[in-house]
Amino acid sequence: MKKSGVRSQESGEIHFNKVAIIGVGLIGGSLAMVLRQKGISSQIIGIGRGIKNLETAKKLGVVDSYTQDVKQGVKDCDLVVVATPVASIVNIVKDILPFLKNGAIITDVGSVKKAVVDEIEGFMPEKVFFIGGHPIAGTENAGVEAAFLTLFQSRKCILTPTKKTDKIALESIKAVWEAAGSQVILMERERHDKILASVSHLPHVVAYALVNAVADMKDLDENIITYSAGGFKDFTRIASSSPEMWRDVCLLNRGAILDMIKRFQATLSQLKRMIEAEDGEGMYKEFERAKEVRDSLKAAKVGE
Repeated sequence: MKKSGVRSQESGEIHFNKVAIIGVGLIGGSLAMVLRQKGISSQIIGIGRGIKNLETAKKLGVVDSYTQDVKQGVKDCDLVVVATPVASIVNIVKDILPFLKNGAIITDVGSVKKAVVDEIEGFMPEKVFFIGGHPIAGTENAGVEAAFLTLFQSRKCILTPTKKTDKIALESIKAVWEAAGSQVILMERERHDKILASVSHLPHVVAYALVNAVADMKDLDENIITYSAGGFKDFTRIASSSPEMWRDVCLLNRGAILDMIKRFQATLSQLKRMIEAEDGEGMYKEFERAKEVRDSLKAAKVGE
């Protein structure tokens, strides 16, 4: 059976006639821009709950058309990208399967992979293909107006194939992210979730906790948030991210995140003990070690 999006033998290029983006926000909207700019799709349809956001997507030229009816929207699509909060991905895929044509490929952009991929693979039919994906890119802003063409350039994109994954469909999705400028990495889904718990999920949890801890200080009888300077604002920038999305991430990647919280608590407790003991030398070594790690990220331009 011919699969949608297979590379042309003559040109080596990837092309999908019709693509549906479910969730035309920062990630979905930016990917739609790539598909259009690179000529990867002839027709892009935006699907979502918010009519104003969909109207904006059409006005900005991010999508060709839009609908709030997900089942109607995916009809005749070669590729469906599910770019919604991670807790909704499984149900969306389950709902759209009866309306997809044979050979269609579904992929997602969720930051939790094991729970999502395992459940979806349990009900996927033979003639439709699913590839778990996660572009390591984003900002604290949401909505299609936050989308931009170069969001994925020089960023990693992790794909999590399993023994059941169709190789041609995998190559097609890999080609899409490479066209977006991403470095594509194939990874076991358990490893993905552990890594993301450490470098993404834990920082968000800590940022939310820090903002709330400071906001809850009542002993100074004034709103001390108004005194925030660069340090507090830079560190807590990601606390402006979607509460819905991060609630879902914490619930679905619960085990790995709890493990990282325990590790963080141990490190923080060690620093607390050093401060209590006035151990300046110990604190200096810990701060110096952290600075070296952080500076190495800057030198390598990681995340820039």
